[in-house]
Amino acid sequence: MRRIVLVILSLLVLDCPSGRSSPPASPEPYGRVDPIVQRIVAAISEERIAENLRTLERFETRHTLSDPTHPTRGIGAARTWIFEQFRRYSPRLQVSFDTYYVKKQGQRLVRDVELRNVVAVLPGTRQPERRIIICAHYDSLAIVRGPDGQVDWTQTEVFAPGVNDNGSGTAAVLELARVLSQYEFEKTLVFIAFAGEEQGLVGSTLYAQKARREGQIIEAVLNNDIIGSDVAGDGASANRVVWVFSEDPADSPSRQLARYVKRIGELYVPSMRVEMIFRHDRFGRGGDHTPFNHEGYAAVRLTTPNENFAHQHSATDTFANASPSYTALVTRINAAVAASLALAPKPPVVTTERGMPLIGRGRSGYAAHLRWRNESPEPDLAGYVVVMRATTAPDWEREIFVGLMNEYVLEGVSIDAVTFGVKAVDREGHESLVSAYVIPPRPRATFETSEPPQREGY
Repeated sequence: MRRIVLVILSLLVLDCPSGRSSPPASPEPYGRVDPIVQRIVAAISEERIAENLRTLERFETRHTLSDPTHPTRGIGAARTWIFEQFRRYSPRLQVSFDTYYVKKQGQRLVRDVELRNVVAVLPGTRQPERRIIICAHYDSLAIVRGPDGQVDWTQTEVFAPGVNDNGSGTAAVLELARVLSQYEFEKTLVFIAFAGEEQGLVGSTLYAQKARREGQIIEAVLNNDIIGSDVAGDGASANRVVWVFSEDPADSPSRQLARYVKRIGELYVPSMRVEMIFRHDRFGRGGDHTPFNHEGYAAVRLTTPNENFAHQHSATDTFANASPSYTALVTRINAAVAASLALAPKPPVVTTERGMPLIGRGRSGYAAHLRWRNESPEPDLAGYVVVMRATTAPDWEREIFVGLMNEYVLEGVSIDAVTFGVKAVDREGHESLVSAYVIPPRPRATFETSEPPQREGY
């Protein structure tokens, strides 16, 4: 009997990367589904999304510079309708116009304009200062070319239904606001319909810059842009795949969010594959996540892999050429990710006050010694998970639940060949974003020089 016990203990020590005499706490409290999040995902209605798309099409155009005073047509009627939809969903939603007066500039802003983003805030309970944004742009565009083939940007009243670009994203944000506003979350959820995207990301840029000035803590931005088609112009079809774009480098906040979208999205919507695209956006294109990236926030773009470019920015971007069923699938992924994040503990801090990573080689000099900080841990915090992968791997390859501690040592593991991170998890299995140990950029070396001394005979 004693021999059996000794054998078991030796196996546990060998299996424990830190070399400790006992393995991490078990069972691991993460990687499982939450029934509440499941109900939220199941409540997303394809029929309501389809009706939202039809309504957005009926405004004929939502061009940022279209007539804002017309009662049934144009940008003014569209934003009023979006505002009223938000208000109808729940008295807990704080709905407002985020208004800016933008001067004429560049090619696309051919005159001064009053620009209004439509914002609905669902306040959090335990961590209301931490925000998760779900957004899309509601303005549309139909390009008109003159006899010389150049775009005539003054044509702001032409028929521009914009059902896929980007009525689909707007319909998703509305449906997410309807469903999620029936629940309480620890963190604050913010639903935004941006204007001015087609004029150069104007509305999102002004909002993101204001958020940074105000010191807002925005944990994640899920931007939905062109999620309404599943058949490309060349006939290719993939109605069970969604692309998620995230900016470089490999462990940017944006990239960590993309990995989270894939993990949680596929966990709750197993019929969908989340394909991470390691690029800030499509070639030569942009979206409303980009200004948030510029301000240092974690932001990604969800989009279809199958665009029909013949319909984009044209009068044929109609409901007849859209797929509400595909939009509903992408909306469910948004619901799973937003709800999971809003219920999760905050990410641990893995850097010093000066931004240096809290990682070293341990006492032996040949280990990975990881440390992290959490100034005010949540009362339902179950512990932390150390994640690791090869530096060339796209996603995390190994996870170790280490419990309620603030450091961990992996003997015999080189910090030079492996990328590490830490995430927090609560007792219900809700996971935070991963905080990765990132090497800060090395400053450029500078050396003072002078002319060589003059010597006789040389």
